[in-house]
Amino acid sequence: MPDWTYHPLRGLAAAVLGRRRSQRTALRLLASIGSRPAGARLIARGFGHRHPPKRLAGEIAGVPVTVRLGLSVPPSLAREAVRAMPPLGAGVVEVAPVSAADVETVREAAAGRSIPLVVRARDPEAEAALESHVDGFTSGDDPHVVRVSDPSVTAAAAALEEPGAVVLARPGVLVEAGPGWFARVTEAATPTAPAPGLRDVGRDPRRWPAWWWGLLVGLGMTGAGLGAAAITLGPVLLWYDRDYLGMTLHELHAVNHHLVHFLQHDRITMAGTMVAIGALYTGLAVGGIRRGRPWAREVYLLSGAIGFPTVFYFLSTGFVEPLHTATALVLFPMFVAAVRRTPHAPRWRPVPEGPEPERRRALVGQLLLIVTGAGLFVGGTVISVVGLTGVFVPADLAFLGTGAPALEAANPRLVPFVAHDRAGFGGALMAAAVAIVLLSAWGWRRGEAWVFWTLTAAAATGFLPAVVVHGAIHYTDFIHLAPVYFGIALTGTGLLLARPYLCARAPAEPEDRDTGPAPSTGRDGRGAA
Repeated sequence: MPDWTYHPLRGLAAAVLGRRRSQRTALRLLASIGSRPAGARLIARGFGHRHPPKRLAGEIAGVPVTVRLGLSVPPSLAREAVRAMPPLGAGVVEVAPVSAADVETVREAAAGRSIPLVVRARDPEAEAALESHVDGFTSGDDPHVVRVSDPSVTAAAAALEEPGAVVLARPGVLVEAGPGWFARVTEAATPTAPAPGLRDVGRDPRRWPAWWWGLLVGLGMTGAGLGAAAITLGPVLLWYDRDYLGMTLHELHAVNHHLVHFLQHDRITMAGTMVAIGALYTGLAVGGIRRGRPWAREVYLLSGAIGFPTVFYFLSTGFVEPLHTATALVLFPMFVAAVRRTPHAPRWRPVPEGPEPERRRALVGQLLLIVTGAGLFVGGTVISVVGLTGVFVPADLAFLGTGAPALEAANPRLVPFVAHDRAGFGGALMAAAVAIVLLSAWGWRRGEAWVFWTLTAAAATGFLPAVVVHGAIHYTDFIHLAPVYFGIALTGTGLLLARPYLCARAPAEPEDRDTGPAPSTGRDGRGAA
C-alpha cells in the first residue's frame, strides 16, 4: 500500500492552515462556488460526474441514493459539505458523530439541501431532535457502510462491487486526491468494453458514431489552419481581401513598411491556434468520445459553443471573410452531430495504480496545465475585447511606428480589416483554452497517453508559430511576448512531470494470450485532481 502521509498540495495547506482548517477551507471554497447555479455547472463539468451507471444506485439507512458514494463529515463541516457535494458527483452526505449540542448546526445544514443527508447520532436525544430534519440515521456497526480515509480509487471502486455497499469518504480524501475523486471512483466502478476502432465505422454517414463526426471536425480545423498558414506565407491577401481594402500588397507596404508583416503575424498566430484546436478536437474524439467518456463530449461541446459563435464578430468589425465563414458553415453541422448524443457504452481500458511519487508529480503537472489554460482564456478574452474596440495595443503601435488615426486616414477600411483578424484570434484562443482546462481537469488518468499527446500537439502548434513569426518579423517586445514564454514554460514543465503517469502502460494479463482481452472490471488508477 502506498504511503499517503504526504501530498505536496495538502502538505502546504496543512502547514499554513492546519489539517482541520485546510479541510474546512477546501470545502468552503467548493461550497461557495457550488451554491451558485453557474458555479455548480462549472464544478459538475470540471470535476463532477453527472452520469453514474444505474448499477451504482442503492440506499443507505433506507434512504435511496443515485450513487452509493458520499462524504462523511463532522458537524462543523456539515453545512459546507451539503452545499459542495451535489455538483461533485457524491450521492449522500453523512454527518457523524452528532450529539445534542450539534443539533442546531445540523438543522441549519439540512435546510434547503439538494442531496440526501443522514446522521450518525451519539444519543437518542440527538436522534429524536433531528428526526424531522434529516433523511435517515446510520450506525457505526453497519457492515454495508464503508468509511475510508485512503484516497485510493481502486480500493473505493472495489468496495462498491459489494452489492448494497456504500462508500463514505472522510474530508481528508478530497484534500489528498482533489474534488474529482468521486468522478474517478464512479468511472472506475463502471464496467467497460474494448473501444471500437476505425474499421468498425460503417460507410453510411447516417450511421456514423458521434466520435467519427468529432474526428472530422478536428481534421477539418487542422486543415483549415494549415491552409490559412499557407495563404499567409504566400500571397498574404486573397482576392476578397484586396476587393474589401481596394489595395494591393504593394500599396499596403507603401502605407507602412511594417504593415504586411503585422498582418502576417496576426494570421500565423490565428492559424497555429486553429491547428491546436484541431489537435484537441481530434484527441477528444478518438481518445474520449470513442471510449464513451461523457466528460469528453462536454469538453468538446463547451469549447465549440465558444468558438463557433465568434464567426459573428463581423457584426462589430464590418468585414465578412468568405473563407472563414464557409469553414464554419461546413464544420458546424459535423460539430452538432458529434455532440448531439451522449456517448455510447463505456469502452476505456483501465490501468492499475502506479507509484505514489509518480502521481504526485503528475498532480503538479495537472495544476500547471490548468493554470496555463486559464491564462490563455483570460488572454483570449482580452484580445477579443481589444480587437472589437481599440484594435491595437501600445506594443503594436510601437512596432508599426504609427497610430490608428494615420492608418484610418490612409484607408478607412484598414483598421476594421485588422480588427477582424485580431478578434477572431481571441475567440479561437478562448475555445482552445476551455478545451485545455477541462481536458486537464477531467482527463488526468494514469495510462491515458492520448491526453499527453493531445496537449503536447496543441501546445506545439499553438505556441511555436507565435514565437517563430514574431522573431521572423522582428516584433520581439519582451512584455508583449512574456505571456507566450510563460505559457511555454508552464506547459513544458507540466507535461514533463506528467508524462510517466499519463503514458504508463497496463501490464499484460495472462488471459490476453489465451482467450483474448479479459472483461474489464472498470478499475482505474487514482487520477489527479
